[in-house]
Amino acid sequence: MRTIPVVSGCLLAIVACSHAQPPPAPPPAKIVAAEPPPPPPPAPPVAPPPPAEIAPSSVYFDYDASTLSSETRSALQSFFDQAQKRSDQDIRIEGNCDERGTREYNMALGQRRAEAAKKYLQDLGLDGSRVTTISNGKERPRVTGHDEEAWKQNRRDDLIPTAGKVAASGIDDQASR
Repeated sequence: MRTIPVVSGCLLAIVACSHAQPPPAPPPAKIVAAEPPPPPPPAPPVAPPPPAEIAPSSVYFDYDASTLSSETRSALQSFFDQAQKRSDQDIRIEGNCDERGTREYNMALGQRRAEAAKKYLQDLGLDGSRVTTISNGKERPRVTGHDEEAWKQNRRDDLIPTAGKVAASGIDDQASR
């Protein structure tokens, strides 16, 4: 009988162990907040990009005329808008003609065309001291040919941004003063 009490003692121990409470969970670890990293140094100020360069432009005229069409005035307005943003750049206006007419007549007509564009830009508010006008007459055709399409391309003013006053061949408004 001795074995029974041992067995019943073991059973009692097993039953008692199975009803025992689990050990308490360890307390949650305290989370210690680390100091936030210092903010990055401020970025150096970024200079705004320089204004876009003035794009060269051409405006066109009717045969034997120096009056500005509405299309020409519109193109000059766009050129003026660019030029106002770049006061560091001067402008050269080159008056050109088609091949018809004498050299002398075309030099004078080219100058009238250049002066008409300059006056319009000044009326819009452009400082006239920034503008130089010259006439190439018929000496610098854009298109070679002896038909209306070629002549139409050659009856023009070329508006060219420059770093300063630039004289070219032809009649220069600075020399005529």
